Amino acid sequence: MQILLVEDDYALAQGLQQALQDEGFVVNSVASGEAAIYLVQNETPDMLILDIGLPDISGLAVLQKIRPGHPALPVLLLTARDRVEDKVLGLDSGADDYLSKPFDVNELVARIRAVERRLGGASGNQLTIGPVTLDSRAQTVQLDGQPLELSRREFMLLKVMMENSGRILSREKLEARLYQWNDDISSNAVEVHIHHLRKKLPTNFIKTVRGVGYTVRKA
Repeated sequence: MQILLVEDDYALAQGLQQALQDEGFVVNSVASGEAAIYLVQNETPDMLILDIGLPDISGLAVLQKIRPGHPALPVLLLTARDRVEDKVLGLDSGADDYLSKPFDVNELVARIRAVERRLGGASGNQLTIGPVTLDSRAQTVQLDGQPLELSRREFMLLKVMMENSGRILSREKLEARLYQWNDDISSNAVEVHIHHLRKKLPTNFIKTVRGVGYTVRKA
């Protein structure tokens, strides 16, 4: 899952970015509302985590501007305001969820996982396709009940493909969900990860659609 974090507190943004990255999410961060609006309109993420108190325009104004063009984009508001009236205003403005500062990172992760399950159509933390079972919470993969040793990138790639089973994903699409903006990406990084995954998974579990991308069969 690719997340855009909009938070002007640098230390908090860096801490959240690292914590969420450790949980297997790809997180890019900006510090202003205008930057958030531009990115959502041009490089729409899978989820938006949006602070209300931004230095240029409020998070609520950001939400009101992006919501008409992106009605299905999950948005979680972060704010120091904890009055019921503020929560109602945020939800009425189009937010899907609301978290008051200070908060426990584990609670934030749990709420993101709930969005992730909804987007992927899964009812729990596990995805199973044929003999392969992936647990997004435990960050483990099993083949016929036996654990598979995967690198972090291999796990993230397999997770994206299993969540989008039946869809063809281009290399560019996969790169966007594996790497953050400041990551150094080699030109054949996705192909290398696919190559290593294929050695560990059943034959034809990951299929190449020549000139288009890659796909995993439907569950």
